[in-house]
Amino acid sequence: MASNTDFVQYIADQCAGAGKITVKKMFGDYGIYCYGIIFGLICDNRFYLKPTDAARSLLRSVEMRPPYDGAKDYFFIEEVDDRDYLSELIRVTCEELPMTKPKREK
Repeated sequence: MASNTDFVQYIADQCAGAGKITVKKMFGDYGIYCYGIIFGLICDNRFYLKPTDAARSLLRSVEMRPPYDGAKDYFFIEEVDDRDYLSELIRVTCEELPMTKPKREK
């Protein structure tokens, strides 16, 4: 089941305090980015955050799940209604993640 676009927009809006948030459709669901760094996935109307030590220390509860079959575990973020909390999670996560490599021209 693909994610509802209203839910995707809600998550993007909730994370906006972290910086410039964009989403890209990927394999029927969505990747979510902050200043070009992919920090999470939105799959089946659920929000998943890439695991980092900094985010783990801020999480109110740590639950690891794969966002889709065959994927590595991500932090499953059930509490998506607290905008300040999500924005801080995104900020600290992106500080630990590498910059996205630019695509090579064909």
